[in-house]
Amino acid sequence: MTSPPPALPATPKAVVEACTRPATPAYVPEVRLRVADEVFDLWQRTGRLPYWAFAWAGGLALARHVLDHPGLMAGRAVLDLASGSGLVAIAAARAGAASVIAADIDPLAGAAIALNAEANDVRVTVLLDDLLAAPDRPYGHAPRSGPEPGTQSGPKAGPNRSTEFDPDATEVVLAGDVFYERPMAESIMAYLERARRRGATVVVGDPDRAYLPRHRFTRLTTHQVPGSGLLEAEEIKTATVWRLP
Repeated sequence: MTSPPPALPATPKAVVEACTRPATPAYVPEVRLRVADEVFDLWQRTGRLPYWAFAWAGGLALARHVLDHPGLMAGRAVLDLASGSGLVAIAAARAGAASVIAADIDPLAGAAIALNAEANDVRVTVLLDDLLAAPDRPYGHAPRSGPEPGTQSGPKAGPNRSTEFDPDATEVVLAGDVFYERPMAESIMAYLERARRRGATVVVGDPDRAYLPRHRFTRLTTHQVPGSGLLEAEEIKTATVWRLP
């Protein structure tokens, strides 16, 4: 009889620390992330796909673009939507953003972002909230609740600014690899278009996922990035950075 896997630690931070190791993404060597070496056991044990434990192709391309074009971020308030590991948020902070919010609905992602931000010596505010939730949208998990206590991450703390805690006050909205499922893609697009109408710059990274509405974006750059190696068969994936006009 096969022994059951050991129980997960009691807190999200402890789970992330126990199930991942520090690594440097091959395409973004400026950033350190905690990554997992396996996915399916972790998926089964946590009850959801651990998006926070890998550097996905769209996020790698977007992070590379952000680091290569720091003028896009410099001095601006930035939101990284569906942040996952926090890779793109960390890249934005390293590129000189005035403030960065990393939003996700998964407490494990929140813990991973906080740990990764600390490892990279940058300040990122973690917001555990479903920003896509609305009565007329098909995707939603929780009402807006504000940032979790203690999730302002990284040692570079300073005076609080409203844009550090209000995603609707941000000047740049970033989203990496979020168009893999139709209901979420539709809700993501609705959110991104609202952000664009209020004047935010909207930039996404995507490795040719099925539900990206390409006709609504302007292509900026294309990258050949490493696949995750666990959930994606390709060793190298083509990932494009798009801007919402």
